[in-house]
Amino acid sequence: MTTVNKLEKALTSAQGLATELKTFSTDTNDQQAKQTFKQLAQTTENIAQTLQSRLDFVKSEEPQYRE
Repeated sequence: MTTVNKLEKALTSAQGLATELKTFSTDTNDQQAKQTFKQLAQTTENIAQTLQSRLDFVKSEEPQYRE
């Protein structure tokens, strides 16, 4: 598995996790849990953005990964 494939897989996982955490926050009536899930979703979205930036950089630097 190439670096790009690993980054794409990690990015997809992070995006999926952020979506799940948002769902958890809307599915609970516990305000503390709701806030925790929202914070975790935001952190995970930040991770996804970082992964996307790295993926874009790798693709721009490595001609074999350009689409």
